[in-house]
Amino acid sequence: MNLTNHFLIAMPSLQQDYFNASLTLVCEHNDEGAIGLVINRPSHISVLELLSQLNLNPSRRWLVAPVMEGGPVSQDHGFILYRGDASYGASLNVTPNLYLSSGHEVLEAIAKDEGPEQFLVALGYAGWAGGQLEAEVSRNVWLTVEAESDLIFDTPFEERLAKAAGALGIDLNLISTESGQH
Repeated sequence: MNLTNHFLIAMPSLQQDYFNASLTLVCEHNDEGAIGLVINRPSHISVLELLSQLNLNPSRRWLVAPVMEGGPVSQDHGFILYRGDASYGASLNVTPNLYLSSGHEVLEAIAKDEGPEQFLVALGYAGWAGGQLEAEVSRNVWLTVEAESDLIFDTPFEERLAKAAGALGIDLNLISTESGQH
């Protein structure tokens, strides 16, 4: 099972968990583990504010998109998910035109209006040890569906979870938080 470029849809049983009502994009998955970004949980800081805090003096004053809370690991580190034809520095190739980077050069390019047009900035990431994600999927902690980059970049963050579940024909509001086992 390789879940790279798949969405993890949090099941309602994760109500008391960090991942409650989250949609996570798996950016890399192999025998050593997996990393992903939560793509539907906005923080209280905008991309413009983040770039200004980093003294990057952004030329795009309209960068009001929120920075996402990418996951519970390394929440003081930034990650940039972007779509484009070229990669910037040390970027992980998720798909042929979708990249993940933690490099400062992507943020510098965005600030200078020379970077990718479509991007998502997140603080923190989600991480799993080898075999952990597979075990969670087998315990029905997550539903999985192949990722669509249009959902990431063209869908408002508050609609992303429902739209991903809808791709499976599922309405999460109709799923019980209780299991049928006694």
